[in-house]
Amino acid sequence: MHTVAVLSLKGGVGKTTVALGIASAALRRGTRTLVVDLDPQGNATTSLDPPYTDATLADVLETPTREMLERAIAPSVWSEDVDVLVGTEELELLNDPDADSERLANFSRALDELHRTPLRETPYELVVLDCPPSLGRLTKSALVAADSALIVTEPTMYAVAGASRALEAIEKIRKDLNPDLRPIGVLVNKLRARSYEHQFRIAELRENFGSLVMPTAITDRLAVQQAQGACSPIHEWHSPGAQEIALTFNMVLAKILRSNRAGRHRIAGEEAEGPDWPEGPAPETAEAPETPETSETPETPEAPAEVSESAG
Repeated sequence: MHTVAVLSLKGGVGKTTVALGIASAALRRGTRTLVVDLDPQGNATTSLDPPYTDATLADVLETPTREMLERAIAPSVWSEDVDVLVGTEELELLNDPDADSERLANFSRALDELHRTPLRETPYELVVLDCPPSLGRLTKSALVAADSALIVTEPTMYAVAGASRALEAIEKIRKDLNPDLRPIGVLVNKLRARSYEHQFRIAELRENFGSLVMPTAITDRLAVQQAQGACSPIHEWHSPGAQEIALTFNMVLAKILRSNRAGRHRIAGEEAEGPDWPEGPAPETAEAPETPETSETPETPEAPAEVSESAG
């Protein structure tokens, strides 16, 4: 079971969009997934539209038991293979910036319990943590529990600064509380490839983060908002823009699952390397897809560094 935290310390960059995109790619691959909504805004929970539960993540953080997990986890409207650990506005009351290490470990204990005794016959292979845009107890708890962390940013000045703070937070948690945590990459979201400002910020990101900047970016597409509004996985939203975005999320998921290990929440004796893809065609990870002919925008989800310098 691999646990990935999706975070940024700048709001509005699209962390939930990325978390849901990863879950959508996992669903397409047949990878059983749990999405954990740590953001008090609850947008991931809204988009996944689970049935009512009589407990939420707020209860799990205070009482990390199997019984509480059973009450707080529900199937999503997407599929029985994607479940939700339901978020709530009450999480804001628990977001203490100075929580002690004992309280920060509660969420990790809950995932340990979930790994030891799965809720169903088929255990989760992937856990996606949608973090709030602040460095309080919620984000810190996610980083303590996670195997890897994916930083999401926009190519704008304030978002780049937020990404830098997020990387600092990851390194501090790795040093103090979770030595197994590793940053898996910096993913650029809402890219407009013809924008000079975006080109400048991409260059700034590469200067600051080097090879951590992922070679694929999420272009700014209306299809993303349309799919979320319809509570649909992006892979099942049939438009050229959605298909382009879906291919990019396949690449992101491949990087997560093909990291150096499957995660510390794994059965004893398993190999440490990331799991191979299940039978069937693997997503495109080496070559970027051709751009569908569409009136939405002519850009492709290529690496930001390959954006034409003559773009306006």
